[in-house]
Amino acid sequence: MPGVDNAITSTGHTRGFILVVPANLGVDERPPVLFMWHWLGGDANAFFTRGSVQEAADEQRFIAVLPDSKGATVLGTSFDTRWPFDITQSSGRMNEEFAFFDDMLACVEQQFMINESCVSSIGVSAGALFTDQLAQARSTTLANFVSLSGGVGATIIKPWGHPPRKLPGIVLWGGDGPPAQDGVKDILGCAGLGMDFSVASKTLEQALGADGNFYVECKHNCGHVEPPIDAPMGESKYAGIWEFAMDHPFWLQAGTSPYQTDGLPATLPPWCGIGANSCTPRSGGGCPAAENPCTN
Repeated sequence: MPGVDNAITSTGHTRGFILVVPANLGVDERPPVLFMWHWLGGDANAFFTRGSVQEAADEQRFIAVLPDSKGATVLGTSFDTRWPFDITQSSGRMNEEFAFFDDMLACVEQQFMINESCVSSIGVSAGALFTDQLAQARSTTLANFVSLSGGVGATIIKPWGHPPRKLPGIVLWGGDGPPAQDGVKDILGCAGLGMDFSVASKTLEQALGADGNFYVECKHNCGHVEPPIDAPMGESKYAGIWEFAMDHPFWLQAGTSPYQTDGLPATLPPWCGIGANSCTPRSGGGCPAAENPCTN
């Protein structure tokens, strides 16, 4: 049901998600579907609110699916990462979460005529770390993915597994820290476990490049906070992120993007570029206030 918490049974467990449908959806519309995975200290409703998702869906005509996490505890600790992505998670636990994605998508397909060539996965922090795993496991279903302070490798995070299909992505993180930048490093430590998103994001870029994937690199200087993106004139704050998802349908030739000929759209931040080390990182102040998701 649109706009409310929905319950679904997946692999024998009751799971929840928020469904967002554009206003006045026409009978002939076939909207893209964007999955949005929340961060460690958040939930589906927090992503819905901070991302202005209903406003964006109304303007840009897409369906959004915002899952709530079940939880995933790192083996040998009490640390719950919310989504499974660390090296201690079993293949069974990973497959359970991949099946949750499959079941949500099937549920949406039963209710709406969707654009099956434009299904995207977008994650933030812990949600991005999971998105980077989902992109591999469902590379033949997803059209593209967006990793906002995520990545692979970096000590406790599962690696990139060279999926069968290339898919375009955005790799965004909060800086490498001094002396490379005038900001702070994109790093988070909870329960004595450090997650260095700057290292994980660059490791992801290396893997994507080695496999011939197209990707956009975005780097700011604010550390592990909400990306300091300014709303494009007359559009919602993250319009450029949603636009990327819809600009890269499944049928694009592997490793290609319209941005290679047309350039990046004005809706993406000026601190983005195409490929590794291509962007001019953000500098200066005005960063969002830091939060500590480890206590939430």
